[in-house]
Amino acid sequence: MLVTGATGQLGRLTIDALLERGVAPANVVALVRDRAKATDLETRGITVRVGDFEDPASLDAALAGVDRVVFISGSEVGRRATQHQNVVDAAKRASVELVAYTSIVRADSSPLGLAVEHRATEEALAAAGVPTVLLRNSWYIENYTGQLATQLEHGAVLGAAGEGRVSAATRADFAEAAAAVVTEDGHAGRTYELGGDTAFTLGEYAAEVSAQSGTEVAYRDLSVDDYRTALVGAGLPEGYAEALASSDDGLKQGALLVETGDLSRLIGRPTTPLADAVRAAV
Repeated sequence: MLVTGATGQLGRLTIDALLERGVAPANVVALVRDRAKATDLETRGITVRVGDFEDPASLDAALAGVDRVVFISGSEVGRRATQHQNVVDAAKRASVELVAYTSIVRADSSPLGLAVEHRATEEALAAAGVPTVLLRNSWYIENYTGQLATQLEHGAVLGAAGEGRVSAATRADFAEAAAAVVTEDGHAGRTYELGGDTAFTLGEYAAEVSAQSGTEVAYRDLSVDDYRTALVGAGLPEGYAEALASSDDGLKQGALLVETGDLSRLIGRPTTPLADAVRAAV
């Protein structure tokens, strides 16, 4: 089975999860753009194949002989619809038995701008007739803890989410779910709305950071425009800042709230509590 984006954070964790579920390293194929970044994977006995979402021929070569694919969505927002279509087409040509695609919560109806390309990819998979399981992921807790150093330095978590609740879970939790659906039978044709067991507000997140670090950190709720400006001022590209700010507006309206319990059922345990994730980051 093949994992796209294998040198990314979610990709590496998915490979770890596959191995933990007993998949032999020789039966795992890591699709990467830069082989130099995958030397550790090769050392572990994993097959590394070089391919690019914008190079259909490289995808055909990478998917040769592959039966199942964990299709981790690309990171180049604005270019993903075309890139993902290339992956879908290659999967169809390779007669792949199952594609597990990492989408976003309620991609078919979400107001989030980030959902547009996910929705297009889901539609492309359906049109191609490729057996698919949709893993509609909510936010990663690491989206927040990845900014921990700045949050502690300034004593503030910035956002525009108000009292909106987000069902965030760790990347490791989502990776375990991806590994589960491609190593078990019966998931083809299913759609899973995935999120942490206990949703939280950004104010509650800030309080948890304060408790775990011993440093007072407060949540500062901004308007969407002011939050966008703050992100650009912090060095983020305008397009990315706009996506994050608008996503907070969606979060405020419940767009990232998940109450299905799908994630904990797939991984066979409760999702990682916010307190544990923050403690590990601190």
